[in-house]
Amino acid sequence: MTSQLNPYLNFSGNAREAMEFYHQVFGGDLSLTTFREFGTEDPAIADQIMHGLLRTTSGYVLMASDMPPGEELRRGNDNTISISGNDGDELRGYWQRLSEGGIVSMPLEKQMWGDEFGMCEDRFGVPWMVNITEAQL
Repeated sequence: MTSQLNPYLNFSGNAREAMEFYHQVFGGDLSLTTFREFGTEDPAIADQIMHGLLRTTSGYVLMASDMPPGEELRRGNDNTISISGNDGDELRGYWQRLSEGGIVSMPLEKQMWGDEFGMCEDRFGVPWMVNITEAQL
């Protein structure tokens, strides 16, 4: 297996909801493992997600977990997930679903470099960039 870079998102008790949402957006196979399945008896976190893995039909991999007690979740502008390619219909569909209920900071539209590009924050506060490359003739 070659090396790969995967985004890993942390949540404060709603990782299941977020990963099920991303599964609806991107499709593919979703695997969710709870803290209970790894032997945790603490009822405060037993049913929360220790590790979530989404492998999409387009080859994307997204991982996530809930933060265990005692660890503080800090959101900031230090992470963004970028999706790019030349399948405009597929990427516009992702954009539509990701931006619904979220905040669009830059609409998905033609840019001066020729591509369609947009930025949004989904309803879970995760920032996304979508870039549709101009078709090469």
